[in-house]
Amino acid sequence: MPGEFDLIARHFTRSVKRARLGVGDDCALFGCTPGQEWAITTDMLIAGRHFLPSDGPGTIGHKAMAVNLSDLAAMGAAPRYALLAIALPSDDEKFLRGFAGGFFGLAQKFGVEVIGGDTTRGGLLTLSVTALGEIPEGQALRRDGARPGDDVWVSGTLGDAALALAHHQRTVELTTDEAVACFPRLYVPTPRIELGLALRGVATACIDVSDGFAADLGHILERSGVGAEVAFEALPLSAAAAAHQHEPAARDCILAGGDDYELVFTAPPDRRARVEAIAAALALPVSRVGGVVAGAGLVVTRAGAAMALQHRGFDHFGDVEPQA
Repeated sequence: MPGEFDLIARHFTRSVKRARLGVGDDCALFGCTPGQEWAITTDMLIAGRHFLPSDGPGTIGHKAMAVNLSDLAAMGAAPRYALLAIALPSDDEKFLRGFAGGFFGLAQKFGVEVIGGDTTRGGLLTLSVTALGEIPEGQALRRDGARPGDDVWVSGTLGDAALALAHHQRTVELTTDEAVACFPRLYVPTPRIELGLALRGVATACIDVSDGFAADLGHILERSGVGAEVAFEALPLSAAAAAHQHEPAARDCILAGGDDYELVFTAPPDRRARVEAIAAALALPVSRVGGVVAGAGLVVTRAGAAMALQHRGFDHFGDVEPQA
């Protein structure tokens, strides 16, 4: 039976070009480009909480990398390095090959070097990834820059990943075509790195939608000390979400469902043409869904009337499990 270091060598060791020293020593060694500063993020994924143990290993690996890259995208950071700590119930060779394929596949797409981490045996599959990116000094996209009068924008579409999960949990019934369209959004999300980089100097605040649109926009509002008004009709929906938007469970997916990994950002009205030009250049739809106002809190209207939001987003210490 292979040991820990053989497992690391076979599945998690890759050559590095940017870092001075990667996997294989007590620490990694790397430098920062002059005039840049580091953005560092960590996310943990636990079987049964963030993914099903029966999910494909490649999709688990992809998502473990994607959720961290999405945080870098929200800060306008260019991805550089990642570290992986993984607790494995067993040294299942098939799982490890698939996981590494998904994990390193996305890392390679965005030029990320995996430079270290830790591997151990544990009763529950647990993944913790730390990602590092570079940002020109003073150009980070933060949550505290929104001002009254700013537009509120969102990329892509909202609610598809949550709809896929709701279909799995049988709280929303999707057609076969709708499920085929929604499930990739749950299992292999796309971090909006290019959009985050392009929004430097354009957006006044930014966040990625990981816990739900209402909750994550709410974080911007709280940190910026402002409120916002958003029209439900303006929210960007896929064909599947649009078909089910009148169902209460589907509305929760759209407004409060997590795992979209789109970017929600604010920008002054005089930058609308720049935002639209960025979207066109990236071939990525962005939608202006409302505006920032003086005050506090988020108001979502539908047909001109304020909606009662039963849920605003996922809470790790709340009473609802995302998956079981």
